[in-house]
Amino acid sequence: MKTDAAILWGVGEKWSVEEIELAPPREGEVLVRYAASGLCHSDDHCRTGDIPATAPTVGGHEGAGVVEEVGPGVTTLKPGDHVVAAFIPACGRCRWCANGQSNLCDLGAFIMAGSMPDGTYRRRARGRDVGALALLGTFSEYATVLEASLVKIDDDIPLDMAALVGCGVTTGWGSAVNSAKVGPGDTVVVIGCGGIGTGAIQGARLAGAEHIVAVDPAESKNDAMKVMGATHFVTGIEEAQALVGDLTRGVGADSAILTPGVLRGEMIAPAMDLVRKGGTGVATAISPAGDIDVKLSLFVLTMFQKKLVGSLFGECNPRADIPRLLRLYQEGQLKLDEMVTREYALKDVNTGYDDMLAAKNIRGMIRF
Repeated sequence: MKTDAAILWGVGEKWSVEEIELAPPREGEVLVRYAASGLCHSDDHCRTGDIPATAPTVGGHEGAGVVEEVGPGVTTLKPGDHVVAAFIPACGRCRWCANGQSNLCDLGAFIMAGSMPDGTYRRRARGRDVGALALLGTFSEYATVLEASLVKIDDDIPLDMAALVGCGVTTGWGSAVNSAKVGPGDTVVVIGCGGIGTGAIQGARLAGAEHIVAVDPAESKNDAMKVMGATHFVTGIEEAQALVGDLTRGVGADSAILTPGVLRGEMIAPAMDLVRKGGTGVATAISPAGDIDVKLSLFVLTMFQKKLVGSLFGECNPRADIPRLLRLYQEGQLKLDEMVTREYALKDVNTGYDDMLAAKNIRGMIRF
């Protein structure tokens, strides 16, 4: 079949919206009609080269939609099912899935490879094979994807809002709940208030944090972060240090979660200075793949028994946590509608990313 898609042809180029040829599903694959796709910063990291993705590729990895067709061997889905696309597949059989760490599933090795795990492609354009970011390619109304990438959800959940839990919200929520292990009465600092940071603020709120300090240079996000659950908003780390000192009587924050647009090594030390003895710093944001320099006092790390941890997909298990988060949304405890600042047509995908980089959006969304 033919469908339009936003394709990245090379590092530094703009997204090109054009027609592609889409092959039907093979063994263990599913044809999905997406209803909406979130505009996550990770796609722009691929465009800039911070993430080494193989081009050409159809972008997009936050999506939800309806199953149109299933290939041979598919047992958990049928046509008409409503699904969320999880940006890391979960095979259910590898060591990591078996240990309850399906965010580390071995199939995750293919999400930037371009091809399907068997080395073949389902998309073609300009006479060339075209990959799909995260094996999903949600910047296209129709997509052929792995059964392992899809999580069935209830039919009464709005698909456009459900798309947001395929990556950003879940990653942020899990960074607070699973990686930082936020508990009742905690003081939490969230550095960077985009889609993932907003999810981290909500995760900290739902986990019972007493003080949630949101840090972002865009003062315009103040009111929105307060709606999400932040108790305080500041525009810089130095201001956060003074505020956290006052809130905790000099003890320090229980955790600091790093969710800026781009994570740099020099950000680590100031973030860890916010954290108390025995506290945790969580690195969730993407850093350019070639960056290896980090500024950090190892003496303080040891003597104050602080912890610095990385967090992929918020350490979440998508088949359990995506339905859990959507139940919280249905109960009014998780705010998704409030996260969407503006909607775009597929042809305006580049405008959406310009708005994101200009800090005009918390989360932009493509609606098909």
